[in-house]
Amino acid sequence: MTLTPPLSQSDLLTRLRDADQPGQAARAYLEEGQARLDAAFDQTPIEDLVHGRATLVDRVLIAAWSLFGLDGLSDAALVAVGGYGRGELHPYSDVDLMVLFRQTPDERACGSLEGFVAFLWDIGLEIGHSVRTLDECVALAAEDITVATNIMEARTLAGDDAVLTALAERTAPDRMWPADRFFAAKWDEQTARHAKHNDTEYNLEPDLKNAPGGLRDFQMISWVARRHFGADSIDTMVEAGFITRKEHALLRKWLAELWRIRWALHSLTGRNENRLLFDHQRQLADRLGYRDSDANLAVEHFMKGFYRVALAMSVFNEMLLQLFDEAILRAGPPNLTTPDLPTPEKKRPLNRRFQARNDYLEISAPDVFQKHPSAMLEMFVLLAQNPDLKGIRAETIRALIEARPTIDDQFRNDPANTALFMQLLRSPHSLFTQLRRMKRYGLLGKYLPEFGRVIGMMQYDLFHIYTVDAHTLLVIKNMRRLRYDDMRETFPLASEVFYRLPKPELLYVAGLYHDIAKGRGGDHSELGAEDAIAFCQRHGLSSWDGKLVAWLVRNHLTMSVTAQRKDISDPDVVHEFARVVGDLVHLDYLYVLTVADINATNPSLWNSWRASLLRQLYVETKRALRRGLNNPLDKQDWIDETHEAALKMLVDRDQDPQAVEALWANIGDEYFLRETPWDIAWHTEALLGRPNPQDPLVLIRENQMGQGQTEGGSQIFIYTPDTQNLFAATVNALDALGLTIMDARIITSADGFSLDTYIVLDEHGTPIGDDWPRIEHIRQTLTETLKHPEQFGTTVSRRMPRRHKHFDVPTQVVISNDIVNDRTVVDIHTLDRPGLLAHIGRIFVQFELLVQNARIATLGERVEDVFFVTDLNGDPVSDPELCQHLQDTLMRELDKRNQNDTFSTTI
Repeated sequence: MTLTPPLSQSDLLTRLRDADQPGQAARAYLEEGQARLDAAFDQTPIEDLVHGRATLVDRVLIAAWSLFGLDGLSDAALVAVGGYGRGELHPYSDVDLMVLFRQTPDERACGSLEGFVAFLWDIGLEIGHSVRTLDECVALAAEDITVATNIMEARTLAGDDAVLTALAERTAPDRMWPADRFFAAKWDEQTARHAKHNDTEYNLEPDLKNAPGGLRDFQMISWVARRHFGADSIDTMVEAGFITRKEHALLRKWLAELWRIRWALHSLTGRNENRLLFDHQRQLADRLGYRDSDANLAVEHFMKGFYRVALAMSVFNEMLLQLFDEAILRAGPPNLTTPDLPTPEKKRPLNRRFQARNDYLEISAPDVFQKHPSAMLEMFVLLAQNPDLKGIRAETIRALIEARPTIDDQFRNDPANTALFMQLLRSPHSLFTQLRRMKRYGLLGKYLPEFGRVIGMMQYDLFHIYTVDAHTLLVIKNMRRLRYDDMRETFPLASEVFYRLPKPELLYVAGLYHDIAKGRGGDHSELGAEDAIAFCQRHGLSSWDGKLVAWLVRNHLTMSVTAQRKDISDPDVVHEFARVVGDLVHLDYLYVLTVADINATNPSLWNSWRASLLRQLYVETKRALRRGLNNPLDKQDWIDETHEAALKMLVDRDQDPQAVEALWANIGDEYFLRETPWDIAWHTEALLGRPNPQDPLVLIRENQMGQGQTEGGSQIFIYTPDTQNLFAATVNALDALGLTIMDARIITSADGFSLDTYIVLDEHGTPIGDDWPRIEHIRQTLTETLKHPEQFGTTVSRRMPRRHKHFDVPTQVVISNDIVNDRTVVDIHTLDRPGLLAHIGRIFVQFELLVQNARIATLGERVEDVFFVTDLNGDPVSDPELCQHLQDTLMRELDKRNQNDTFSTTI
């Protein structure tokens, strides 16, 4: 298919002059030409399309310039700048123009220009334009690096090309922005731009243009090359010896891939969109030919490919800019203090293979990696041993990348190399930094091919906000942070336990391998454990060490699942977990791994409540292990101990023991099993002293762990007559108050009262704190709600967050019976939404079920909630048909969605 615009330049001008409505004719010409380009997308190199779009727009602009009589102006030029100046346009790219005059234009010229610009807007072009004289341009370019950069890429479309030539001469490096100052300013500009995108190529919704590894990183290389070499393309850099032909081919390949994605994104959205939003990722994957596999979605394959390209582009940008730094600024980071004086070089040998030059590591000879392949690993050990070194010199990075393909199984099994890698893992300094460097330069993925397979792998959800490789290294970073004193306040127990670990390197290996088998299909924990065993055997670790690492990988989710989804106030649950762990060493390693893993999965996932659950499980399991697995704590002993401790506290506070016992007589043993002595004393004092026994009692304070220490979230205790829809009414009110429920304990006394405890966090994932006006507002709202829960009819109606609606999370419901505790367990996985708990509560009311306990877990766009329910007689649901009907109803109701993505629940 021909990409030539539909009409020649002269024929187009004739058509516009002859048309009754030139604007419509020009718009039709653009649409016809763009349709040709779009139709050729699958069969045509993207470079031809990008340049073809620029050529199409050129013809319209040149014709319009003549149509408005501007070709008669002397000493004036219509100039394309920015990406359009480079001759590169995507379907909805901005068309950046400058009308350049030698002198200030007269009134007639200005009038014609106004008509010209209005015409361009009318035909649908998104233009950015300026009208300037030569002197104005020169003054602006001297002050603003962006203007100077645009001028470098400018080209004349129509008019007097000599005017642009004059501008180029007056803004040349010998007149302003010499190469060193230009480079320094652009480097600062890139640093600031990357910071806006979290300095990572791996954002969930990355920006194709501005994020690290995006199109701007390629353009940065081009701009510096133009300024330093006077190059009109990166081809000149090959001739100058700054990049090899192989690197040039790779750079073009990566650029083409980014261009293909951007072209498809523009076509899909119908606008100048550069962000790969969740709204578009699935459709883009389909448009670009990706398909689902057994283990991964098409969108995951697509994003993995993008992330790998972005990482490669980012590394290449980093290497070339360091080369420019060494060539232009001679050494060190850019500065403007003495641009004309080269910095004296500082060199010191590190060993026979490496030396430090200006605080950067470099090989001592070009063939070091060929003669000593182990040096590819040794260099990272040296960097860890010499924290004063700032990084690796660009030529050494290039030599490393060139030598990288020689890493094979013989290299991986060489005892010298495995010893070096273990030496790095045992290094007291800079482990995360060196592993991150190894990943960026392609060494880690070559040395550990199983790790290489997960580089760039994303999971299409809001729970895992990092790719598998980025998450894995963050886990290790979190482990290393536990060594620092400033982490003791944030992670007091984890920091204490970390220092007890006999071999921290085993923890790091488990961190490296815990998710390494994702994307293969099957159980990634089991498959990863097999890889971990192979690693340990290859690296000379003992059988006991290897088994510990494999056990950690196999069970890396066990502690978080137990803490968040089971009732850890139940001694049977703790005892079962203790049996899985077996001893204190395994418990210590698993606890630290779990804390590091959760904090590296999603920053919003870790909160004070999850921290408290893990801490409680750790402490109770440690007690169980010390007591002995063959000597589990009896439930009645637990109940008696809690009863006696709470009574002692109350007597110490001058409460009448007979009044206390009378109050407790109808409550039942479950209350003393599931509540702490401190909470029971708090509840009892309030119940005995309340002025109006007819009103619901609502108490609010920070959750207590004993001896006055707060733990996790804010605790809301409710004492009120029991009704069927009490749970639904309460959670609906809490949701309307902007509170997130983390845990619910529902206990019904023999005399028909409900003693309910809710652990809540505010919208920031933190406890309510000592905000007394808000606490009083919550208390009053709940009190009024609970006076007539059966009449509660407020509707929660809020729009679902934008990101959530792009995920397909079919509701899954599993119903089982807990024989030991005489209750039914309803496990629900579904899409998170406003009012969800109230909706579920309403369904339980419909089925005449009472909620006894609930564990609430929000994981990105989905929730995994567990409810423990009974019928109205306090018995589990034993009728299989009723269980099936409940399951079907929950799945049907929770999968309903209003057309406007607003969820409504009425109680």
